[in-house]
Formats: sequence, structure tokens, C-alpha cells
Amino acid sequence: MKVQVLGIGCAKCRKLEANAREAIEELGIEAEIEKVQDVREISKFGVMMTPALAIDGKIKCSGEIASPDKIKKWLKEEE
Repeated sequence: MKVQVLGIGCAKCRKLEANAREAIEELGIEAEIEKVQDVREISKFGVMMTPALAIDGKIKCSGEIASPDKIKKWLKEEE
């Protein structure tokens, strides 16, 4: 499973990444976390607002800092 945090590295992006790491750890699953900071790469996802989170290439949220619980729900859906 691949989890991508899309954003230029601001505080909100770092918080979303931390929440994703927490969710993965709590579920005890194997997942690769990738930070996508290149604006051109972010735009390929169709994201207009960051931070955004993608799981296996599918955007799950954009312009918000999803909670670890919300991310856990999305991770379970993709298993």
C-alpha cells in the first residue's frame, strides 16, 4: 500500500503526514509513505488545495488535515 502526502512542506502538510504515520502504526499495516512536494506532480492528481492525501493513487482528501481515525478508515477500505 502506498500513502502519498501532497503538499509543499508547510506545517499543515507535516501534520497530515504525522497523522498518516500514526494511523498506519495503530493499524499495524505495511505501507510506504511518500511526500509529493513538486507542484507539477501534485497537479497531475487534480489537487487544487493542499495538503492532500492519496492512498494507492486515489485522492482521499484535499485542503484539510484528516485525523488519524479518518485515515485509518480509508486505509481499511483499501486493504
